[in-house]
Amino acid sequence: MNSTTQLENKTILVTGANSGIGFVTAKNLAAKGAKVILACRSEEKAEAAISAIKSDLPKSKLEFLALDLANLKLTRQAAEKVLKTQERLDVLINNAGLFGTRGTTVDGFEMHFGTNHLGPYLFTRLLTPLLKKTAPARIVVVSSHGHYSARKMNFDHFQGFTRSRWSFPEYATSKLCNVLFAKSLAKNLEGTGISVYSLHPGIIASEIWRNFPQPIKWIVTRPMISNEEGALTTLYCATEPSLGSETGLYYDKCKPRTPSSLARDSELAEKLWLKSAEWTGF
Repeated sequence: MNSTTQLENKTILVTGANSGIGFVTAKNLAAKGAKVILACRSEEKAEAAISAIKSDLPKSKLEFLALDLANLKLTRQAAEKVLKTQERLDVLINNAGLFGTRGTTVDGFEMHFGTNHLGPYLFTRLLTPLLKKTAPARIVVVSSHGHYSARKMNFDHFQGFTRSRWSFPEYATSKLCNVLFAKSLAKNLEGTGISVYSLHPGIIASEIWRNFPQPIKWIVTRPMISNEEGALTTLYCATEPSLGSETGLYYDKCKPRTPSSLARDSELAEKLWLKSAEWTGF
């Protein structure tokens, strides 16, 4: 993030902000004067995060929003609360995600697809009117380098229980969905004053690995970067003034990078957009 960027009078919402890069992102934005909404599933963990930030930044402006992206009804309720209580929304950062949790969401979707893509899709679509009202505004979608590992998009696998043992194929596909969603969103929001960015934060030793067996977790996370390093590209896309006129690009290490060939497939992006709209009723 540009060290001179100040964010007074800005309102920024960060999903999954109670730990990992989401927490670091929220704290950095609060330090620059923004009002930061920490949208999290656990109120207890979010309040602990808010207390931790306020211990270092007593004057920070922080709010908690209950958000469970694995539940479309609760996701709608969270968005409705934002629309009712906030006068503006300058930046929406879709940071929350999971890896290694097999199962289905309450709506019957594969856990990674439902939580990492479908919930954020609905949440973003519902908040778009407020972002338009606030424009210029930004939407930042935290994806992953893992999207390059997705070799195909099987829409039949998006409903029902996680098929693979370690769930990496499902995770990779959900991260591909993130890039495709950002691509479609940028196209659909042309001329509105809203810029859209997707990004790879780096391979981070964060809470996303919490469900892995401890020996494996220790081996895998040793060479990874810190949460502080991992938050840099998110902060760059959310605040860098020079990016204001850019939209729809994928970033890695604070620079544009060419995403996978599937992520550049316009027909696939359109199909995902339409199916997501059908499944969420939006």
